[in-house]
Amino acid sequence: MEKKIKTLGIPAIGSAIIGSAIIWGAVIFGSSYALKGTECYDKIQMGLIFGFIAHLLFIWGPLAAIVTKIKKENDMNK
Repeated sequence: MEKKIKTLGIPAIGSAIIGSAIIWGAVIFGSSYALKGTECYDKIQMGLIFGFIAHLLFIWGPLAAIVTKIKKENDMNK
């Protein structure tokens, strides 16, 4: 009998890392633009909070769902 090797969503993890880098790159770029010539944190605070929330919702939320689904499938196949 041939064994099937199941991965834990390796392509999804790679996509999550790239997506995370894009989101945080945009947040950092936006923050630097807002800080140009100022010493004010209030202008960037909401951008950083939005970046953090977007990161959790769009990257790690779906990734956690994928990993949970694969773990359940692996447990059922044992």
